[in-house]
Amino acid sequence: MLSRVNFALVAMLTSAMLSGCNSTTETANVESASSSSQGGASQAATVNVPQYSAEQFFATKTYFGNDINHDASAMLVASDETGVFNLYRVSMDGSNWQPLTQSTTDPAFPVSWFPNDDRLLYTADQGGNELNHVYLREIDGTVRDLTPGDKLKAYFAGWHNDGSFYIATNERDPRFFDLYHYNGKDYSRKLVYQNDDGYSISDVSKDGRYLALSKERNNADNNLFLVDLSSTNPSPMLITEHQGNIAHQIYGFTPDNSALLFGANGNSEFVAAYHYDLQTGATTPYSQADWDISFIYFSEDKQYRVQGVNADASTVINITNLKNGKALKLPKLPAGDLRGVSFSDDSKYMSFYLNADNSPSNLYVWQLGSPEARRLTQALASSINEQHLVQSEVVRFNSFDDLTIPALLYKPHQASADAKVPALIWIHGGPGGQSRTGYSPMIQHLVNHGYAVLSVNNRGSSGYGKTFYHLDDLRHGEDDLQDIVYGKKYLQQLDWVAGERIGVIGGSYGGYLTMAAMAFTDEFEAGINIFGVTNWVRTLESIPPWWESFREALYAELGDPAVDGERLRRISPVFHGDKVKKPVLVVQGANDPRVLQVESDEMVAAIRANNVPVEYVLFDDEGHGFLKKSNRIKAQKAYLAFLKQYL
Repeated sequence: MLSRVNFALVAMLTSAMLSGCNSTTETANVESASSSSQGGASQAATVNVPQYSAEQFFATKTYFGNDINHDASAMLVASDETGVFNLYRVSMDGSNWQPLTQSTTDPAFPVSWFPNDDRLLYTADQGGNELNHVYLREIDGTVRDLTPGDKLKAYFAGWHNDGSFYIATNERDPRFFDLYHYNGKDYSRKLVYQNDDGYSISDVSKDGRYLALSKERNNADNNLFLVDLSSTNPSPMLITEHQGNIAHQIYGFTPDNSALLFGANGNSEFVAAYHYDLQTGATTPYSQADWDISFIYFSEDKQYRVQGVNADASTVINITNLKNGKALKLPKLPAGDLRGVSFSDDSKYMSFYLNADNSPSNLYVWQLGSPEARRLTQALASSINEQHLVQSEVVRFNSFDDLTIPALLYKPHQASADAKVPALIWIHGGPGGQSRTGYSPMIQHLVNHGYAVLSVNNRGSSGYGKTFYHLDDLRHGEDDLQDIVYGKKYLQQLDWVAGERIGVIGGSYGGYLTMAAMAFTDEFEAGINIFGVTNWVRTLESIPPWWESFREALYAELGDPAVDGERLRRISPVFHGDKVKKPVLVVQGANDPRVLQVESDEMVAAIRANNVPVEYVLFDDEGHGFLKKSNRIKAQKAYLAFLKQYL
């Protein structure tokens, strides 16, 4: 995300678990779905489909991670088939899945194999508190916490060519992350960069010489810096001198350690890629598209480049053979989006996931040049027929000021002009997130049970240009809320929607807008607030200490509670519980470090004081998202029961 705090997506995996998404962020359209501005006109005729249970939808297995080991004999994969994410060593033909972790409480997330053996690194927090540590698993199965401590947070920062590696931690100062260089044999470490000034550590060159940093100036502008770690007194050097507001992001160093690739939106609405030469200091254009370039990375042998473009709620991946400059010709694949492309060290094999709205991410392995790729997983529960699930359509509608708002529309198979269905507006997290194509058991379960879903990308959403992205700055709960209201008006124009039975649902920032919709409008018949902010003053005063580096950017977008307290109280639903007139369901994690439990406690009490129906589901073992399958099922059942009663 460019230079603007994305409140809900700082921890991508945690937030993805809100809807049980089977995805990484890297995607590519293999075959485009049809799109229609007529709201479902391109879909097949009304059909009756069986209604599947929450247990069936969440019997679906979620997979991610597919790093190929040094000798291309196995991949490192995370799966929640036990109910909690654990790590597996998966043979290249998929015939052997060896458990590497066996946690029953705290999910384990893969980082990487070691470059020359089957040791591995992974990360985990404690009960959803987001205080992630970095762990080492030896070949014999013993595990070592490389970042021990009670209050610290740490993350892996990259490999050195010699097999050593880098980890950033905030153990010295909870506000800022320092960089440590770890010996790859005895795991001793050395502090190589002490971060006293609030930089964000992004990448280290493979030769260990250069460190790339970013620093926020405001929520629309940041700068990139380089540190020469070989110097006697390493200090940041500005490499993005500019005028005005330009947002930058770091893609990474080139494989030969000669340049840094970064993105910037100074010359257009969208992010283009640039090449900074480490020797000459010259910056030149590198790649450009009609949308934001999301990422660029390379195969280990420097033969292939993988580039992702965020194109209208889907990311299109292009894989280029750098020897001849041509696109890599992929084998014939089922319709869906390519995700998480990973090469073996010699680029003989490529592993990836394939995902669609009606099909969770399945793991594939392809031997380059062979006619077919091998599918290794069956993620969707065998009791569910994917033909009974629904493909989304990209639609657009005009808001109160004629601004065009993009959205994804899910039309139940059973919906028709003669069988109108109730509808929900789904609001993504953020601010600054984006509703995207791809499988969501949460959405598919609701649609399967006869609820239309419109996933609105309201103003302030990422992916639609920098102007659109900043239209909600210091206007939260106002203009973006009207986009949600006009999404309802759009639904009411569809002849297969029961226009008097429309509710609203969302998580994190989407939970906030859900509560705002219920408190500040009388448009919606019911609302489901999933760990949503309800008191902006408290939330902004109690942000985790490790967010210090972008505190000012956060305040520039949402407001400084010391300066903008009056406005923040005005848009905070907890102070306006008496205005909520329709039923609400509130869901909260007790360990949430962003939206504290007390916010939901007080919101529920305020609604109850007004004698309005309110239900409260509290998870003692979750943070800002659902990481345990049993909790996802419990929450999903609560949504459906609530909607059946009130919508």
